[in-house]
Amino acid sequence: MAHDPIVTERVRDRDSLEPHFVFAEQEGRAAARLAEYRAAGGRPNIVVILFDDVGWGDFGCYGGGVAVGAPTPNIDRLARRGTLLTSCYSEPSCTPSRASLMTGRLPMRHGLLRPPMYGQPGGLQGEVTFPSLLSEAGYVTQAVGKWHMGENVESQPQNVGFDDFYGFLSVSDMYTEWRDPYFFPEIVYSEERTKWVENLAFNKCFVHATRGGETEDVEEVTIPVLSTLDDKWAAYSLDFIRRMAEPARDERQPWFLYHCTRGAHFDNYPLERFLGSSPAKHPYKDTIIELDDIVGRLVAELEATGQAEDTFIFLSSDNGPEMETWPDAAYSPFRSAKGSTWEGGQRVPGIVAWPGMVAADRATDGLFSQMDLFNTLLRLGGAEGSIPFDRYIDGVDQTSFLLDEAGESNRKFVYYWLTNVFSALRVGEWKFMVASTSDDDRDCLNLGGFTGVTQKYSHGRLYNLYLDPKESHSYMIRKLAYIDSFTGGLRDHLMSFGKYPPRQPIAAMS
Repeated sequence: MAHDPIVTERVRDRDSLEPHFVFAEQEGRAAARLAEYRAAGGRPNIVVILFDDVGWGDFGCYGGGVAVGAPTPNIDRLARRGTLLTSCYSEPSCTPSRASLMTGRLPMRHGLLRPPMYGQPGGLQGEVTFPSLLSEAGYVTQAVGKWHMGENVESQPQNVGFDDFYGFLSVSDMYTEWRDPYFFPEIVYSEERTKWVENLAFNKCFVHATRGGETEDVEEVTIPVLSTLDDKWAAYSLDFIRRMAEPARDERQPWFLYHCTRGAHFDNYPLERFLGSSPAKHPYKDTIIELDDIVGRLVAELEATGQAEDTFIFLSSDNGPEMETWPDAAYSPFRSAKGSTWEGGQRVPGIVAWPGMVAADRATDGLFSQMDLFNTLLRLGGAEGSIPFDRYIDGVDQTSFLLDEAGESNRKFVYYWLTNVFSALRVGEWKFMVASTSDDDRDCLNLGGFTGVTQKYSHGRLYNLYLDPKESHSYMIRKLAYIDSFTGGLRDHLMSFGKYPPRQPIAAMS
């Protein structure tokens, strides 16, 4: 019988770890499967594919695809081969999400509350990333594509756990918006202003770096170059996959590939062969077609090199759709978009595949945060003992949830933060909200994709996400019996910041 997340008690392994559900039988089955795999094949390779601003509903397996003018057969096929997470959560914006995925920590703990823009300082320095811990455990670590967790040297990929990096350090529009006369005619047609932007202190190239070394410029990211980046980055990842398969199977090192696409962040300039390829005949939808093709190529290479059955794949997006650039924006059936703590801002696609280990053709609404990858991937990689003690880890180990065919989520709460303002928590079907943003795209909270203005409620709002996914009807007056559960969860969460205070290397901006 399924447990009830409202009433089930959690276990706290130590005060610096988020409490979690423990299901003894589920854990036993998953541990036995993992032990059997290790006895036969060692440790799995890991691929994390992270799209940019792609919405929950863009893929066919989530109800989009053909229905929204961009078929995604390769992504849909991957979902059928694995598990589809319908309640997978990111943070509201890209840099906070990426840093939380890397560290297993909420933005209020690692301090990257918003994206750094045009070379602004601050980043991952001082944090412990799971790639660095996997590397210490013998994994080869490769980062490809978008980074956007700090351009300062200490925060660059080659200095926070990766053996090699090939991509850019910032975000798509920073490289091109000021070059496009449609968006910035006042810069493009002004020699003085063009020179002024060119002299701003941010790197305008995509780069290459190896562990501990300096970045080397590969090519300046002009608009024509931008259109080729996802294809070039895919080729680099394919070459990495091939190289890792060259030794005999029993002599191969386990590896981790973090492949981050440029698409579908605005502004979209698809590779020439994908222009007009979508039924929608729109650059955003053409880009979705291109991203689907890349997923197909990566999976096919794993199969061709005999590594598919030894590779755990996680595919997701860094946040919900971008509201302010419609129609060059993603699709979500939920309320609002990127930069908000409404479901449309943080509920993202999540697909997990590992042939023979993760159940195929399964969909589950168990709660999953991208932060959970920190604990889960360290356990899969045999490095769970390296989780640091000196800082709070908000991720939970979801190994048994993913490896047991009928596994239930080990996570009770999802916490929503709007930069440095606590916004909401979810447990089961319920979402208790004490602050939010307006979802008017004419409002702008601050830099980095945070749309709306902050609004705090004198009385909390309560939404049943099964009955009301658009979060339009507060149910509080009829559900007062739940108040203690919600306020208790909120209190315990906020109290964790007492012993483990927040950091703010990239602070919120008012």
